[in-house]
Amino acid sequence: MKKKLVVLSGAGISQESGLKTFRDMDGLWENYNVEDVASIDGWRRNPALVMDFYNQRRKQLYDVEPNAAHYGIADLEKWFDVTVITQNVDDLHERAGNTKIIHLHGELKKVRSTIDPDLIYTLDGWELKMGDRCEQGSQLRPHIVWFGEAVPAIYDAIPIVENADIIVVIGTSMAVYPAAGLVHYAKPEAPVFVIDPNRPGTALKNVVYIEEKAGVGVEILTQKLKKLK
Repeated sequence: MKKKLVVLSGAGISQESGLKTFRDMDGLWENYNVEDVASIDGWRRNPALVMDFYNQRRKQLYDVEPNAAHYGIADLEKWFDVTVITQNVDDLHERAGNTKIIHLHGELKKVRSTIDPDLIYTLDGWELKMGDRCEQGSQLRPHIVWFGEAVPAIYDAIPIVENADIIVVIGTSMAVYPAAGLVHYAKPEAPVFVIDPNRPGTALKNVVYIEEKAGVGVEILTQKLKKLK
C-alpha cells in the first residue's frame, strides 16, 4: 500500500509559472488595493471592479503553464498516495496531472451563485459579466474565498492531514489562517519537508528544510522521498 503524502502548496509554486502574488506587493495586487478586490466588502461596494479584476487574473491563467514543481509533485503519484491541499486558485496542479486536490480558497475558473453557494459552475472562457446569472436568477460571482468569508474546505483538509504519513510544505509561509494551522494536525512521527528559499521559522519537530525555489526543491524532495516509499 502506498504511503499517504500530503502537499500543502501556496502562491510561491505558481509564481514560477509567472503568476504574481499580492503578498509580494505591499498590499497592492496588480495596482489594486487588496481590500477592494479580495474581500466580501469590496464585492458589495463595487462588484463590477471585482469582476474585472478576476477576469484579468483568469485571462492570465490561460496564458501560463505548469512548471517543473507542479509536474514533479504530480510525478510523486507513481510512488505515493498524494493529496494536494492548495491555497492557490489556479488549476496548474490539475493541468500537471495531480488527481486529488483540495482548493482551500476556491477556483479561478469557476463561478457561483450569490444566493446559493452550492450552485457552482465552470466558466466557459475567461470573462464573467454583470448580468450573468445562476439558474435561480442571482448574479454569478467568482468562486473565490475572500477575506471576511469562511473557508469551508478546511474541514475536508483536516482529516487528510491527520492521516498523512508524510507532509510537504511548498510555496507558502503558512502564515495565513486557517490554512496555516493545518500542518499542526500532522501526526508527531510524520516527517515534514519544507521547500522554501527563505527558511521559515516553525515550532514543528521532525522538519527537513530544502532551501531552494519550488522547481529545484521538488527535484531534491523526490530523491529524498524515494528512500521513504
